[in-house]
Amino acid sequence: MAQGHCGSAESDAPVSGYGLADLADDAQGVIEALELKRYVLVGHSMGGKVAQLMASRRPKGLIGLVLVAPSPPQPMAMPPQAREMMAGSYATRESVGMTIDQVLAAKALSHKDREQVIEDSLRGAPQAKAAWPQSTSLEDITRDVVGINVPTVVIAGELDRVDSVDLLKAELLSRLPHAVLHVLPSTGHLSPLESAQELSRLIGDFAAARVASEQDEATKTQSVSGLRMFSDRFPD
Repeated sequence: MAQGHCGSAESDAPVSGYGLADLADDAQGVIEALELKRYVLVGHSMGGKVAQLMASRRPKGLIGLVLVAPSPPQPMAMPPQAREMMAGSYATRESVGMTIDQVLAAKALSHKDREQVIEDSLRGAPQAKAAWPQSTSLEDITRDVVGINVPTVVIAGELDRVDSVDLLKAELLSRLPHAVLHVLPSTGHLSPLESAQELSRLIGDFAAARVASEQDEATKTQSVSGLRMFSDRFPD
């Protein structure tokens, strides 16, 4: 199940409500509305930082966390002028195309995928596109992420110029010692498009392993409960 953040694509675009806590609340609300009993949470880029905050709350039913090219938990260090440039990166077809070529992608995207990125970027609400560089990226959740207690995999692009492998090692993996890092060769920040098959395989294998582990734990719990009931009925 995929959920778009508010202000993106065809989602609602309120005037405010684009902070990390707001976006995490939105995602949690969707999960509760769907009455999901067990789930693996996947977040990409900014959504990866939202997923970190959400997982740190230890919501019921969460059995695993996948962070794909995630923004790390510390505030993004960037001069004010660069922030202004980032805010305008998704304003026109030309600026979006330049951002794809010079910042986001290390591999050439198919024409269809490239056009989809441009179209989705242009459809984003102005207030949503401005929120990340001007405020949300400045939020500090370094104290929150240490509370993440579910198995976690971090999937980074070898050539990511936005959230590099070295940055993720220093700022994210250092705070999540139980997390496992996978690096996608020759891949930039848009790994869901650049290395779709490999990324899908990694996520699928992780999710399947988590479900199997949960089932094993449930079986063990049932066995122990049955043993206790037998012992209670037939004491020595």
